[in-house]
Amino acid sequence: MTEPEMQAASLPDPWPEPPELPAPVLMEQRWTDAVFLHWRIPEAESAAFMPSGVVPDVFDGSAWVGLIGFRMQKAGFGLGPPVPFFGDFNEINVRLYSREPDGTRGVVFLSLDADRLAVVLAARAAGIPYVWSHTRFRPAQPGSPGTGYSVRRFRRGATSNFAVIPAFDDVATDPLSVHLTARFGLHSRFRGRTLYVPNTHSAWPLYRAELTVLDDGLVSAAGLNVTGPPDSVLFSPGVRTRFGRPRVLGAEAGRVRI
Repeated sequence: MTEPEMQAASLPDPWPEPPELPAPVLMEQRWTDAVFLHWRIPEAESAAFMPSGVVPDVFDGSAWVGLIGFRMQKAGFGLGPPVPFFGDFNEINVRLYSREPDGTRGVVFLSLDADRLAVVLAARAAGIPYVWSHTRFRPAQPGSPGTGYSVRRFRRGATSNFAVIPAFDDVATDPLSVHLTARFGLHSRFRGRTLYVPNTHSAWPLYRAELTVLDDGLVSAAGLNVTGPPDSVLFSPGVRTRFGRPRVLGAEAGRVRI
């Protein structure tokens, strides 16, 4: 555990208890060097992208769109060993936040950029909107603008470039930061049905950060327009997560087998 992670672990934990993951474990992976940029958007704009059976998860009167970059590391199937080469890559996603009638919260991905073509093709076959792109992670170092990511799509040309300087003495435990990052599943469309894919992980060690670079075209390419700097800028060294078996929402569940 890094020093920032140990500092976060010693503080009061405002996070909800992670849900118990339904067996079997389908995937295990680690997400590291995560940069979270978020903007307020009108609820109606978010609602247009929600799968059937879920609505925007509103906080402080607004829906939220996130631009998130992180490094996928040691991804593997089940509880087996990581997949060589294909289990390590950069991912930059644009996402919204969803809620089921029973209160179950999730994310809805509008796009996920990665540079592993096989991963992109496999994920798209499962209904996850991955995009094949050239992605780059830039670690913080002397003379650099901080920790960040850049993206250049191989088709249609959308690009993104962003970086932050984390404030490791400023732990983010406010309700908004928890709302935007305490997410234990995703909602997606697959063969005309809405699926919920659960995951579980410990609380993100989460810090406020200073935005130093932002030149983004991914949010607008996803169909949303934001202006000005993000309303929330956060950084995390990372967490390890596991994914469980998907379920079909509501009445659809009786008509579909997964």
